[in-house]
Amino acid sequence: MELQDQENSGLKRATLGAGCFWCVEAVFQQVEGIVSVESGYTGGKVKNPTYREVCSGLTGHAEVARITYNPEVISFEDILEIFWKTHDPTTLNKQGADVGTQYRSAIFYHDDEQKAIAEKYKQELDQAKIFDDPIVTEISPLKEYYKAEDYHQNYYNQNSAQPYCSYVVRPKVEKVRRLFTDRLKEQTK
Repeated sequence: MELQDQENSGLKRATLGAGCFWCVEAVFQQVEGIVSVESGYTGGKVKNPTYREVCSGLTGHAEVARITYNPEVISFEDILEIFWKTHDPTTLNKQGADVGTQYRSAIFYHDDEQKAIAEKYKQELDQAKIFDDPIVTEISPLKEYYKAEDYHQNYYNQNSAQPYCSYVVRPKVEKVRRLFTDRLKEQTK
């Protein structure tokens, strides 16, 4: 969906990095109000990066999920709640065994409202000491976004028996299903 079409439809976007984009995509595909989730790259300097280049850690890009959502069904705050609860925002450039700047925790905001909400939420979580360590999640403006290669799209749903999906992605999907039962799409309940 092109940006112009998105604006005319009332849909909005959120772009989040929380480790491997296969995990983030699979988590948010479960949630009511999420229209689509696309794996991609942002936050770096290299134009049109490939997966191999991003995995080198030399591009500055993070693996991200670009989430298109209906704000009449789910708010940006609700999306951030799921984001905070389905990854570790206190580890710098690391999620589980995935290590490197490409796996950093990041919110790439689309407008000033998203920036303010993300910064306020992060501050409130830190002040409440919800996590044992301080949150290191980057909050930056979305600049250039690049869609990942086609084989990364809808990855978990097409490769759920693959070992990485079984041991890394599936537990995150199960966690979102357990914690957010009331926010799941009907077909995923």
